[in-house]
Amino acid sequence: MKLAEAESTMQKTVEATQRAFNTIRTGRANASLLDKVLVDYYGSPTPLKSLANISTPDATTILIQPYDRSSLNIVEKAISLSDVGLTPSNDGSVIRLNIPPLTSDRRKELVKLAAKYAEEGRVSIRNIRRDAIDSIRKQEKNTEISEDEARDQQDKLQKLTNKHTAKIDELLAEKEKDITTV
Repeated sequence: MKLAEAESTMQKTVEATQRAFNTIRTGRANASLLDKVLVDYYGSPTPLKSLANISTPDATTILIQPYDRSSLNIVEKAISLSDVGLTPSNDGSVIRLNIPPLTSDRRKELVKLAAKYAEEGRVSIRNIRRDAIDSIRKQEKNTEISEDEARDQQDKLQKLTNKHTAKIDELLAEKEKDITTV
């Protein structure tokens, strides 16, 4: 595994962690809360965002307007069955999701969930580092690179690991701030 490969994989891990953070409610309306919702549209699971226009007219409401009006009921059902935890209200042409304010207990739970996602991201980055170090050691053992080159590559790899772990920590701090802000 080359350093460039390791860096690319670490960057993808940071992005995946960011997407996981986006699915956590913060008490404000955010269209990305519905990213994981799949609608059974004509027999195939389809992401909600490809079937409807999702907007946030104010801080406590998500407005979902299906492109195909006949799919309104199946979209409503999919949201009800999803793990979003919000009750949709259908007025015949659009679906509204009202975001209730978070209780302090719920905020604490969400902060723990965010910390769990961050730790999963950090573990993934450390696993990428471990695999890359194994690859470097194998190259050194097969005399493809010298001992000094191996040490230099391991040092660079550690710097990459620290940089991406710090990025996850920044994202976590930002998300915790969003969650705890009333």
